Amino acid sequence: MAAGWRGSGRLLFLLQKHRSCVTLSQKVKQFARISLQFSTTVQSQKAMTDQSQTDLGLYKPPQTVRGMTELDRAAFSLTVSVPAIRIPTNVLNKVVKSLKKVALQRPGLKRVVEEHSEDGNKDSSEGERRLLLLDPNSITSADSFGSEEAEALKVYGVPQEIQKYELKLTYENLKSEEILRAVLPEGQDVTSGFSRVGHIAHMNLRDHQLPFRKLIGQVIIDKNPGITCVVNKTNTIDSTYRNFQMEVLAGESNMVAKVRENGVFYEFDFSRVYWNPRLSTEHERIVSLLQRGDTVVDVFAGVGPFAIPAARRGCEVLANDLNPESFRWLQHNAKLNKVDRKITSFNMDGRDFIRGPVQERLPALMKGSQKIHVVMNLPALALEFLDAFRGLLGPEPDQSLDNLPQVHCYGFSKENDAQRDVVERAEASLKTSLQGQCSVHLVRNVAPNKEMMCVSFTLLRGVLYSTHTQDRDVSEEPNPKKQKCEDPTD
Repeated sequence: MAAGWRGSGRLLFLLQKHRSCVTLSQKVKQFARISLQFSTTVQSQKAMTDQSQTDLGLYKPPQTVRGMTELDRAAFSLTVSVPAIRIPTNVLNKVVKSLKKVALQRPGLKRVVEEHSEDGNKDSSEGERRLLLLDPNSITSADSFGSEEAEALKVYGVPQEIQKYELKLTYENLKSEEILRAVLPEGQDVTSGFSRVGHIAHMNLRDHQLPFRKLIGQVIIDKNPGITCVVNKTNTIDSTYRNFQMEVLAGESNMVAKVRENGVFYEFDFSRVYWNPRLSTEHERIVSLLQRGDTVVDVFAGVGPFAIPAARRGCEVLANDLNPESFRWLQHNAKLNKVDRKITSFNMDGRDFIRGPVQERLPALMKGSQKIHVVMNLPALALEFLDAFRGLLGPEPDQSLDNLPQVHCYGFSKENDAQRDVVERAEASLKTSLQGQCSVHLVRNVAPNKEMMCVSFTLLRGVLYSTHTQDRDVSEEPNPKKQKCEDPTD
């Protein structure tokens, strides 16, 4: 009950972040999305808890593996006693199907086995029968079967009798959570979660897990087909180039990943560029707003997760990134997806990009009818870069242009009202009010009490045009090359 109240409180907390700068219809959509997210999270947590209880009821690891730092797979072998029911082979498939809810489920383990005598040999008296192994957490006696299972056994003429079967579990039959729970100190958090980037598993280990990091890495490779390299983040993200230092825990040291996201292929050196698989939904959301013929200005393009799908959608794209490696892989991925003719790429500081190539092209784009979208996905700093738009186009011309750019700017917030926080910071950079003229989208929860938000708004004439040179005073600009992201989970 207490967990339910805490979950409800979390839902209300998320909803409170969507008060201002949002229309009624948007609030309804956000409520539905957050409710679904909340429901999915609760179901996922419940499933994990139920599974954990089931595993603990079957596998009690040998004490000798506690504290192991070098993986010894043979040390995890253990014989356990599980319930079983004898079934005639002529009705075996039908009975197994009827009892699937209470049957034993283990990786790489047969649940239908032959019966053996006490000396370990096949029981010659068995005849045409097999044993179905049952989940000891569901079936403890003949009376444990539910009404549906009991009725099925009666229909097929199977005696409702339970016997014990000595089952040998090996390392191959264990889940990664079980192995790590057996090895790490009791009472400490156990993690087997990771972000997958092609063949690379990317982990964020806590301090108490570091002595076991090599073992953890090998277990992840063993239990996840296709994973051949496991890395752990060892430092915060450098906001200049948006990459982080990492340690290879297990497997090969090949850092060139090949991934597919929303039907688009990407290749890049994961150790030298920024890539976050958790942003797939956000990439798709922004791209869904675009129409063929629109222009997309991607200020912090990375290896192209916004720019390339936009080009595939028929948009003209100006894509920029300060990191030379990101710039190189951006061009590579544009060719890989055959959209290099639709993307003009730049390797510049974001502010210089806005006040250079963007400033040069913007007046002509604003004379057209196709929309202009500016994407600024550098959450640690992007809100501060908005000041580059102040007075960007100088004095307003006699013939005003109505096709004003639409900006989608990302930011992190640790404030209780994250939405208000990012809007106020955007207003401070632009030196204008956005009240009633913007929308804010919750992208994801990055860490406890830290949200990633996206504020979208139309650049106003009063921002773009100015006769006051102080509006473009560069003396107040922060130096992005000296700033770091504050949290390694970014």
